[in-house]
Amino acid sequence: MRIATWNVNSLKARLEKVVWWLDRAKPDVLLMQETKLSDADAPVEVFQRAGYELAHHGEGRWNGVAIASRVGIAEVISNFGQPLRAPATPDVPDDEPLAEARMISAVCGGVRVVSLYAPNGRSLDSPFYRAKLAWFDRLARWLVEARDPGEAMALGGDYNVAPADADVWDPVACHGGTHVSEPERLAFTRLCHWGLIDAYRLYRPEPGRYTWWDYRAGSFHKNFGMRIDHLLVTKSLAARMVWAEVDREARKGKPVPSDHAPLVIDLDQAGHAFDPGWAAAEARNRSAPP
Repeated sequence: MRIATWNVNSLKARLEKVVWWLDRAKPDVLLMQETKLSDADAPVEVFQRAGYELAHHGEGRWNGVAIASRVGIAEVISNFGQPLRAPATPDVPDDEPLAEARMISAVCGGVRVVSLYAPNGRSLDSPFYRAKLAWFDRLARWLVEARDPGEAMALGGDYNVAPADADVWDPVACHGGTHVSEPERLAFTRLCHWGLIDAYRLYRPEPGRYTWWDYRAGSFHKNFGMRIDHLLVTKSLAARMVWAEVDREARKGKPVPSDHAPLVIDLDQAGHAFDPGWAAAEARNRSAPP
């Protein structure tokens, strides 16, 4: 079984790219974030033609999460099982995460999967940062109150946290900003202490592998990135893992790609083979003049 997560940065704008990638990587389950669609506008028929069911939780202009599955979708939960309340500031994103579409979960192929889109946080001295920490607290409480670390479960998504210095291109340059602050990293660690394992690091301990690169200043080609998209899995799933990778190639080419790349794990046996592009990129970097 192949499970992937991808912040698509607008499903409407990237739909052609997403359909291309479904055929390229053939995941059994794809968790998507930042769809930026209402539920009524979710492209259910497009996914059906590709062989996937689609569960979507969205609000329109911002946020939005989804699950595409070709192994069934059952027991859908959105917003931690609570109704999405009306926002007090509808024209401001990121300040009311529990009034924003940031969480959807379902059982697919016998695995409880969760698609998560954590708030960005913007700056450490802002209400957006405090809202981000409050959202992580809500996620941790949901795990304690409603889930069991003994179940087969994968929480995938854009966590907007780089857990360690090895997960950013330059710890000094990133110091003092969001995504790398101690409270954010502690919030991430709290999830792991509950009973979750960083699936990617089980297979890829090396630095320099990222899931997000800024569109500006050639950051992607310089590999100035961050590893902020994660699949956290329970121990029973970790024991079934046989492979993990970030598909760097999906961050390239036309139509204009998302600024994030898909993260993929395989359970039980290897899935459809594809070249994620890291070997070629690293060879170019080694041969580049200083």
